[in-house]
Amino acid sequence: MLRVRQRPEAARLLYDRDRAAALAVCGIDPVANVFVASRIQALGLEPGRLGAQLWGFDQGGQLTSLCYAGANLVPVQATPAAVAAFAERALRQGRRCSSLVGPSAALAELWGYLRPHWGPPRDVRASQPLMAIDGPAQIPADPGVRRVRSGEIDVLLPACIAMFTEEVGVSPLIGDGGTAYRARVAELIRAGRAFARISGGRVIFKAEVGAATSQACQVQGVWVRPEFRGRGLAAPGMAAVVTEARRAIAPVVSLYVNDFNAPARAAYLRAGFRQVGEFMSVLF
Repeated sequence: MLRVRQRPEAARLLYDRDRAAALAVCGIDPVANVFVASRIQALGLEPGRLGAQLWGFDQGGQLTSLCYAGANLVPVQATPAAVAAFAERALRQGRRCSSLVGPSAALAELWGYLRPHWGPPRDVRASQPLMAIDGPAQIPADPGVRRVRSGEIDVLLPACIAMFTEEVGVSPLIGDGGTAYRARVAELIRAGRAFARISGGRVIFKAEVGAATSQACQVQGVWVRPEFRGRGLAAPGMAAVVTEARRAIAPVVSLYVNDFNAPARAAYLRAGFRQVGEFMSVLF
């Protein structure tokens, strides 16, 4: 078991009474912390509604760091002392997550504590540039990219499954046959946060805004149909997503990408994204 100076209870379970303080912590870096902030804003902090636990770490009587503990384990503004406390709590609880995701410095430290007990992982992605754009796209938007309509879920879903399987390495259909994944895709469509270029009943390009606050949103699931890759569709597709997302969702659009995915990084740079940080992911 991990030995740290902080008592195990130094990482405490947060509830709705901690909502304002938790959002203030997320607000220190609204781009990097958009996922956790969006969950808190939409669902609160009660574990039953959140579908996860939110752990807090206090210093000097003030909440300074968070850790979202659900399907993902996500540290937020985590100092070294907070990372140690979060690791202690995670080890006592046992692994319940399918991945660890977050700013690379804190995540690497957290994984260093957990690896001897939770390894080996399926994959470690040590460098994932966090990119953002807070102004107009730098190239013309693809006029064919639009919001996906509610009746088009059966058109979009196969593309989402293909993207997820290609990116993560496992199918989202495993477990419940895809019921939960379909519900999530349907939710994004209903919220107006699924975008695609659809031709002949097939998705050519797609992307979704997976998390959003009033300050920032995060794009996920960017995908170009394999036979259309190499034709320069991703950059203007992303320009279309940026234009509409900044108009209707949030003023800053962000995403993170694997460092080894040179074509994607080039497309995002061409659209006007710039690197603003670095994430790391550990997949189980």
